Amino acid sequence: MSDEDRKHPDGMSRRDFMKLGGLTVAVPMVVGPTVVQVAGEDVQVFGPGKAPVTLMVNGKKLTAELEPRVTLLDALRDHFDLTGAKRVCDRGTCGACTVLLDGKPVYACSMLAIDAQGRQITTVEALGEPGKLHPVQQAFIDNDAQQCGFCTPGFVVATAAFVSKHPNPTDDQIRRGLSGNLCRCGTYAGVRAAVKQAAGKRA
Repeated sequence: MSDEDRKHPDGMSRRDFMKLGGLTVAVPMVVGPTVVQVAGEDVQVFGPGKAPVTLMVNGKKLTAELEPRVTLLDALRDHFDLTGAKRVCDRGTCGACTVLLDGKPVYACSMLAIDAQGRQITTVEALGEPGKLHPVQQAFIDNDAQQCGFCTPGFVVATAAFVSKHPNPTDDQIRRGLSGNLCRCGTYAGVRAAVKQAAGKRA
């Protein structure tokens, strides 16, 4: 008898075990969380398979089966077809993937989708629509605050959050407030003018 066919005491051969292992890898499993005790408290642990995730995005409840490692950016773009937030650095440094989480700007590439559950997520798609632009979007057009436009959605979202708190911002406040967003085309003068216009209209 070969080693391949030798039976384990529980009746399963090594060959059967390998087949079962391959099947498990090939077919993603959707499982619920495991509960473990950490410092006397119950903590839910998800994975390694997919888990049901429910997100509130732009006022709508969206659900998907996602692996716990999926970022909010990947969930929005790949599973919910909301492609306004862009993947550029994928390291939380450029701001192209900025969305609002409970009204505050965050990098969607640096947050897990599963951790965004129960929060209100707003993407650039919800800020305006053709024929009825958000004041920030209109200000970006009026001041030619974009060139290639790839970073613009992130800037628009970050600016919308910024002007809601700064109705009459100074140049220094604008530079500091939007320092987390980068424009490789260098349209910062137009961006600052757009921010002032949008803030003035909001005031």
